[in-house]
Amino acid sequence: MKTLPRRFPVVAAAVCLSLGLLPATVRAQEYGTVTGQFVLDGDPIKLDALVKAGDTSAKDAAVCAKDGVPDDSLIVDPTSKGIANVFIYLAKAPSDIHPDLKASKEPVVKFDQKGCRFTPHALIVRTDQDVAILSGDPIAHNTHVFPIRNDNQNQTIPGNDRSGSVKWKFALPERTPSRVNCDIHTWMRAYWLIIDHPYAAVSDKEGKFTIEKIPAGTHNFMVWQERSEWLFGPQKKSIKVTVKPNETTDLGVIKIPATTFAK
Repeated sequence: MKTLPRRFPVVAAAVCLSLGLLPATVRAQEYGTVTGQFVLDGDPIKLDALVKAGDTSAKDAAVCAKDGVPDDSLIVDPTSKGIANVFIYLAKAPSDIHPDLKASKEPVVKFDQKGCRFTPHALIVRTDQDVAILSGDPIAHNTHVFPIRNDNQNQTIPGNDRSGSVKWKFALPERTPSRVNCDIHTWMRAYWLIIDHPYAAVSDKEGKFTIEKIPAGTHNFMVWQERSEWLFGPQKKSIKVTVKPNETTDLGVIKIPATTFAK
């Protein structure tokens, strides 16, 4: 029996590649997009203001009670009933991150304090990014982050500090969003999702989100909101999504019962 030349497997692989017969792991990776909208199903929950306008008993009332501070733990758009500030993300970084997204386009993200509220209320921070802490209030604030895998960060920010000189970086991804407090004004709260990949989004004021250039295939997307934590309950922390190559997978309207947010 005649022995085939050693180059035969290489030639055969090239032929299979041209015919599209090789498995997806060998072919060039394909990517797709996922969109959707989180919408409240039922009557919105009425939340009391954390600080009422004109409350002279509030800490630093001249600033914090000037306009009052609403409860941002649940923000629902009155027209669309969309739920803002829902985190949706992959728990772990896939091995085949799109080349355009391997490094963050913005090396620094900004986190501000205005009217005794944190802005943004929900923030995604990648491990290759710095967080610059700013303040637009004429009073001091204390920004205190409580991650699990990373060390806590805690620093007082002077009033009207727009320099961004205080910068924090986190080396390790977190499985859940980390709470941020102000120890001076104890009602102030926000959440940061610290991750090591680009496949995450925060729903906008209408509850909409888009995540682009996701590796084609089936993925489990974690879904978390601060008032309910796991949006579908502790037994269902994620939703399974099949991403089709070169297509947008629209999850449509995802209705969340209003009772989910009751406390």
